[in-house]
Amino acid sequence: MEEAMSSEQSAQSELVGGLAISQLVGREDHDRDRGGAEETGLKRRLWVETKKLWHLVGPTILSRICTATFAVVTQAFAGHLGDVELASISIVNTVILGFCFGLVTGMSSALDTLCGQAFGAKSYHMLGIHLQRSCIVLLLCCCLLLPVYIFTTPVLKLLGQPHDVAVQSGLVAVWSIPQHMSFAFVLPAFKFLQAQLKPGVFAWVSMGTLGVHVAISWLFMYKFRFGVVGIAVALDVSWWIMVVGMFGYVLCGGCPETWTGFSVNAFSGLWDFFKLSAASGVMICLENWYYRILVLMTGNLKNSTLALDALLVCMNVNAWEMMIPISFFAAIGVRVANELGAGNGKGAKFATKVSVGQSLSIGILFSLLIILFNHKLAMIFSSSHDVIQAVGKLSYLLALTILFNSVQPVLSGVAVGSGWQSWVAYINIGCYYLIGIPVGLLLGRVFNFGVKGIWGGMIFGTAVQTTILAIITILCDWEKEAQKAVLRVKHLSSPNPDDDQLING
Repeated sequence: MEEAMSSEQSAQSELVGGLAISQLVGREDHDRDRGGAEETGLKRRLWVETKKLWHLVGPTILSRICTATFAVVTQAFAGHLGDVELASISIVNTVILGFCFGLVTGMSSALDTLCGQAFGAKSYHMLGIHLQRSCIVLLLCCCLLLPVYIFTTPVLKLLGQPHDVAVQSGLVAVWSIPQHMSFAFVLPAFKFLQAQLKPGVFAWVSMGTLGVHVAISWLFMYKFRFGVVGIAVALDVSWWIMVVGMFGYVLCGGCPETWTGFSVNAFSGLWDFFKLSAASGVMICLENWYYRILVLMTGNLKNSTLALDALLVCMNVNAWEMMIPISFFAAIGVRVANELGAGNGKGAKFATKVSVGQSLSIGILFSLLIILFNHKLAMIFSSSHDVIQAVGKLSYLLALTILFNSVQPVLSGVAVGSGWQSWVAYINIGCYYLIGIPVGLLLGRVFNFGVKGIWGGMIFGTAVQTTILAIITILCDWEKEAQKAVLRVKHLSSPNPDDDQLING
């Protein structure tokens, strides 16, 4: 009997032990399956977000390359006319048009916030109204900037430019006014299309226009012999072709949900729209002008010719590479705005992480390439041994600049998508102009580090600004930002899209 009971107890113990082991194994298998599912889910989310991001980044890079090539083609034709003509075209394109384009581009970035959030909230009819509001505000801004073109000659003379260059630049500037006015339409149209995930339209239009621009420039210069005025007019025509191309797409049914016709509602709420546009303009301009000041400060150094030549080589390389992070800036602004407008704070946060990670990876790659080929970098632009050596010495600062600039524009894009433009404008003033430039002047002139000191100080300002934006982004309550975005869309929306009084449908 005792043997039977003991054998029964041992059997029960084995059964309990077996169940415990099977449960433990089952739990481990469940945890492993759950972990694998989470990993698979993360990979899938990452892939989906990457496709959404590059659907915007790719066409934006292509379109920026094409529009930047317009000026290169124009300068190449002007170079065959003479030194004065080349100098005048370069001054107008780089300084006059560059200044105005930067300001108008910044103001048009308000559409990244408003159109992006409205599209995410599925308030589609508001995209067309925001487009019209932006055109009205930017057209007024372009009109206010006209004296910059009209008084180019006396201003350049006052700044010490040679008489013939100043007079020729004034002539080119006046003939460039049509191009300037086109900014009020082409930039809002681009933002409008980009917010609804159609940046490819602008890419195709800009590619086609580039071919037309080359043909028109050749025709005006060699066939009709219009000289420097003809080259300026060719640029005017090309920019207005882009306006016609994009608005033709919109008005002819390319955006049936977001374009419902011209509406009188576009004239309401203009003050709120103007305030956000002005904040966007200040924010972007403070960033665009920052490293241009580096060139001016370097030009005032003693024996600055070699340093300036080397710096301009570095700035050209930086400008080429900056097309990538600037495209990320535009893309993440749309992605964050779309997610916040849809009330999806977590989606906006995830999009931010993916964009920062990918842009930073590209920045690290380019920084390493610059360090590896530091003494060969300048051979693209110059055969001078002294310039090549000087660029090699500055290449580490260039690599560091590219590294920071791979993150900073993305965080600025997040700010635009979230509607933080006013905050970032104040941050830019403090970090760039109250920290970066004074530190650069201190290192460059007081401690005699020259261009390295000035550039190093300005990189320090960028680092401080990037750190502050990173902290704000990390500590951000994204769900609260999503609620703010939904309220903003409701506040700026017309009461009922069916009640819109259409001027022309």
